Amino acid sequence: MTASDDARTTSRESPWSGRRIHFVGVGGAGMSGYARAAHALGAQVTGSDRATSPYAERLAADGVLQARIGEHDGANVPDGDDVEVVYSSAVPPENPERAAARSRGLPERSRAELLGELSALRRTIAVAGTHGKTTTSAMLVCALRAAGMAPGWLVGGAVGPGEANARWTGEGEWLVVEADESDRSMLALDVDVAVLTNVELDHHATFGSLAELREAFRAFLACVRAAIVVWDRPELLELAPDEVEVVRYDAPEPVLVDGGSRFAWRGHEVKLMVPGVHNALNAVAALEAARLAGADEDRAVAGLAEFAGAGRRFQLVGETARGARVYDDYAHHPTEVAATLAAARTVGHERLVAVFQPHLFSRTRMFARELGAALAQADVMVVLDVYPARERAEDHPGVTGLLVAQAAADAGQGRPVYWLPALADAEPVLHELLDAGDLCVVMGAGDVDTLARGLVEIDGDA
Repeated sequence: MTASDDARTTSRESPWSGRRIHFVGVGGAGMSGYARAAHALGAQVTGSDRATSPYAERLAADGVLQARIGEHDGANVPDGDDVEVVYSSAVPPENPERAAARSRGLPERSRAELLGELSALRRTIAVAGTHGKTTTSAMLVCALRAAGMAPGWLVGGAVGPGEANARWTGEGEWLVVEADESDRSMLALDVDVAVLTNVELDHHATFGSLAELREAFRAFLACVRAAIVVWDRPELLELAPDEVEVVRYDAPEPVLVDGGSRFAWRGHEVKLMVPGVHNALNAVAALEAARLAGADEDRAVAGLAEFAGAGRRFQLVGETARGARVYDDYAHHPTEVAATLAAARTVGHERLVAVFQPHLFSRTRMFARELGAALAQADVMVVLDVYPARERAEDHPGVTGLLVAQAAADAGQGRPVYWLPALADAEPVLHELLDAGDLCVVMGAGDVDTLARGLVEIDGDA
């Protein structure tokens, strides 16, 4: 056992039962997972968020915490001088709860700091890259579980139907973590095995150039202890250090079938029931990481044959009253939109309807034309206004979703494009538009998933 292993054993055996942690922004995909892990380790957890979310609702249902929903307020921070306040990257220093913590002398900790602490407790596989992190992480969890390895996970979405986005278990030695570059939190991780899926500029507020982003990924990979799984592309391989094992992966010429694919990997025939070339690539990355972790290859492959998809990644929500199938997808970058619609084309349908909510004014300004071109793969396009997240409209004059709608019309060769700024505008139009045989993909990283759910029949009610 190495000194590092000794330190981990000591950390893992140290109880968290005396810790009190308040999460500001706990309804997010990442923060809700860290709250789950802290609760499982014995900490007393509380949290708040501006609006409710499926993640916050699941935390309450599972008895982790009941988030305080509404405008942030210093009164949300529990009494006492032993409370740690952990904040998401979307929470600025002037946030009332962070300000209250400072005024009381309480420690403020970024989510990256807590994530680094959690990853140090377990042997960690970190999945990094601009696209595919959540699905690849979920596939890896599926493969490891099928091999009987009982991993824990901290992932930015549900890893399968009925599953949560995080689980902390003492049964297995491995933890699967989605490594996020958006706020550089990936650099805080303690990593044994890393996966790098791709590198494209996406988060313009964090990285001023592709060169700066590449250096961040280079720094991330430089800290990996054991092995790195990298998509076999020269521009990615050159980011990996020479000191650790580098495993190249690819999925050349997968056979695409209705709603899935099949391909060969290390003498095995792999079958997937999630569509698209990009998912074949994700699956190979997950299998290589599972193999490095010691998983039985046959059992890992069999497990992936049952993988039904990660939450909000081409997730079937249901059917409309008139029989159109509605899928929800997190795609918000041109590459992701194009891959999602290409995958949708492999699923049987008569007409493909793409509904898109741009995410962030800065990203919309940078990629409006590319987003429009990607959407033009659909037969009908519906564009909503920008979901601002942490940005303000007044800081980005003239930037609206209309830029994307105009670009889609330019690239669409006469196919219909609807500009419907608000979710309330879009829902009645889509109810009239969608018909039996249509496949509707609702895409975006904001709250557009509520529109997808509003379109389908639930328990017989439209």
